[in-house]
Amino acid sequence: MTLHAILRLVHITGFAAWFGTIFASMFLIKTLEPGMTDTEDKAKEYKVLLMRFIGLETKVADVAVVSVVLSGLLLTHFYHGWSIWAIMKIVLLVVQVALTMGYIVRKIQPITYPCDTTRFASWYRLFAISLTMFSLVLAVTFFLL
Repeated sequence: MTLHAILRLVHITGFAAWFGTIFASMFLIKTLEPGMTDTEDKAKEYKVLLMRFIGLETKVADVAVVSVVLSGLLLTHFYHGWSIWAIMKIVLLVVQVALTMGYIVRKIQPITYPCDTTRFASWYRLFAISLTMFSLVLAVTFFLL
């Protein structure tokens, strides 16, 4: 197997793992919503589960993001070249991470449980941001590059 094929495999697998963590989180949040917006006891129980999941999910997402970035930079440098489209993809990835992290810090971390459903809906806006940015990156990658 050539280095190019290995880098592509790492890049695509990392992107899929990153994307998968978003979907896994979305499904877990949807499942936990009734308990997180209910009584104090139930919310406390569910919060422990949520925090444990977020810790594990963050480890997977971090490895995935790093593998996407490193393999993408190596692919660009050695095989595809530094074009405006490659730079655009890099900018989109940076924007995606910045928007996601900024939203988590400003809107998700301050949530205390139990909370009302309108406050809990901040989670769904986070997923909307992530999925929109993934769509933009994929559109640029497959239709413009």
